[in-house]
Amino acid sequence: MSGRRSFVWLGLTPEPERELPSAVAALRTRAPDTDTVASGPATAERLRVKGLILHGNRRSWLRYLSEVTSLVTSVADGSLPGDRGAALLAGEVVLDHHRMLIGLPGSGYDRTAADRRALEQAVRALRTDTNAHASGREPRTDGGRG
Repeated sequence: MSGRRSFVWLGLTPEPERELPSAVAALRTRAPDTDTVASGPATAERLRVKGLILHGNRRSWLRYLSEVTSLVTSVADGSLPGDRGAALLAGEVVLDHHRMLIGLPGSGYDRTAADRRALEQAVRALRTDTNAHASGREPRTDGGRG
């Protein structure tokens, strides 16, 4: 490959740029919901994403999404407190992104296989909690185990 920078990874979808900053800020600050996140952390997350998009590369972007995956899975399995709705939103956005990598050249799809599996499990658990809450049942606190 030539020394030119590849921008193909930027063409997937705008949802991560639009939807992740508030959700990730809620997860990082352990806010009970995205509405209570102070504007500072949300703005900082938005600037981080913007910086990655404008000045990063595919590897730095996938590293960021891997961090988000860790936050989502930790909230889903109950090892970290956090807004389960924000975790579900972030998990769905990253999972959709990672699934679309199959259409791009390079090893991105293969590199994200473990994160996809972890996110599929986390999203399943978080959706179960969301559905339980909507039906009036208490959400599970054991991350869907047991």
